This record gives sequence, C-alpha cells and structure tokens, in this order.
Amino acid sequence: MAKLSAQEIIDSLKEMTLLEIKEVVDLMKEEFGVDPSAVAVAAPVAGGQAAAEEAPSEVDVVLASAGPNKINVIKIIKEVTGLGLGESKAIADNGGVVKEKVVSAEAEELKAKFEEAGATIELK
Repeated sequence: MAKLSAQEIIDSLKEMTLLEIKEVVDLMKEEFGVDPSAVAVAAPVAGGQAAAEEAPSEVDVVLASAGPNKINVIKIIKEVTGLGLGESKAIADNGGVVKEKVVSAEAEELKAKFEEAGATIELK
C-alpha cells in the first residue's frame, strides 16, 4: 500500500461527510489506542500556557549597573523617565527601577539602548 501524504489525507477528508469522518476517528481510536481529537485539543492549550509563562506582557526595567559611561546612562534615564538630573543621577549611582510596567517589546528596546551606553539592565 502506498503511503499517503498529509495533504492527500486532508483532501480525502474534505470529500467525506461528518459521519464518515467520525467513523475514521473511531477506527483510529481502536487501531492506535489514542483519541486524536483529545491530542489536537490539548496541544494548543499546552503551547498557549507555555508562551504566557515565558513572556509576561508587562515588565519592570531595572538598572543593575550604570557601567563606565555613567553620564550617558544618566541622560538616557532622564530622557526615558522625565525625571530631573539629580533623580536620574541617583538611579544611575544606586541602581533600581527605571520604568515600571512596560510592555515587553518597549522594555527590550530600552534594554538595548541602555546596554549600548554600557549599562547592565534586568527585565523583571
């Protein structure tokens, strides 16, 4: 018997009635001992949970170290936060949260900007 491609199987399913497809599913349960509909439903749910756990929608941008170019880092802090020079310098000197609850994509852009200036940034 010739092996059918996945596309050939799909094309043949398109020509069947729902009752015929149900019979195919029942035969698959008997033959392989697996409910194909349960597998098809469970896979996206598991993948969706993993994606949600891996990438939170909002993060805090935290300065761990200003690095050797502290003046440039102070300028970036001032620009990003709208804080004054003294407050921006305090964050650069002591570290801490630069911006809270930032969308992940924006946080990555900020992290790249700070790292380009020599700072060490953590996203929490």
